[in-house]
Amino acid sequence: MRRSLLFIPANSPAMLQNADVFASDSVIFDLEDAVVLSEKDAALSLVNEYLKKFEFDNLEIIIRINGLDTLLSKNELDTIVNDKIDTVMLPKATYETTLQLSKMLEKIEKQKKLTKKIGIIPIIELAKSVIEVNQIASVRGVTGLLLGGEDLATDLEVERTEQGLEILLSRSMVVLAAKANQIDAIDTPYTQTQNDEGLLKDTLFAKSLGMSAKVCIHPNQIETINQVFSPNEDEIAYAEKILNAVSQNMNNHKGAFSVDGKMIDKPIIERAQKLLEKAKKWKL
Repeated sequence: MRRSLLFIPANSPAMLQNADVFASDSVIFDLEDAVVLSEKDAALSLVNEYLKKFEFDNLEIIIRINGLDTLLSKNELDTIVNDKIDTVMLPKATYETTLQLSKMLEKIEKQKKLTKKIGIIPIIELAKSVIEVNQIASVRGVTGLLLGGEDLATDLEVERTEQGLEILLSRSMVVLAAKANQIDAIDTPYTQTQNDEGLLKDTLFAKSLGMSAKVCIHPNQIETINQVFSPNEDEIAYAEKILNAVSQNMNNHKGAFSVDGKMIDKPIIERAQKLLEKAKKWKL
């Protein structure tokens, strides 16, 4: 379960040092777009040494590698995949490359005798990725799908707008594939880092479509995103009311029942359970 995922350039010692200070649920150490080619080896070494020295509690560590079509990615995986990281983020993912990464990680997990499975977050940022999104979501190890709106707009040869109609269908397809495979639907970043009103509007819209989380490109975006994707007090109270009613009706051997005049069925009960799991995880 995630609400906010913060991108941190892998070649920035100052931001690396503060990775566990920010209030995001996940941090993404970015070896790809945030690092120029001449600094990629140094960035990989910096992150690797950083991970050796620090322990992280309740913080998901994600590494965005370079694409599998580059010579960099294999070295990155061989170097950085260990029990200190949780997830690998794959840029410009397709079904073929996601499947390839899954097999590579499975091999590394066995070779290094890791104590856990490494997750995968494919970035859906190509037209091909959108078409294949349900196949991508079904690959072993995939725990979330991230929509990459900026690169997708480039691939579609359309202008990226504030309203976002050009990526609306793609957003919805990511949501559907994620929900069908019971993984996280992660929304594209909001690129205007000083526009709080725009961020709130965009995040609320993403949530209304079914997105469960959003990436941040600046720490000042975390609070808004966490707030939007967190259950509020009324939602928590209603979910507790539903589960209490479930318990009472089971004890009384009753079948169908209602809460506040609304019939309660299995999907509503499951939604209440999931909401309370989130509230517990985030100590709400």
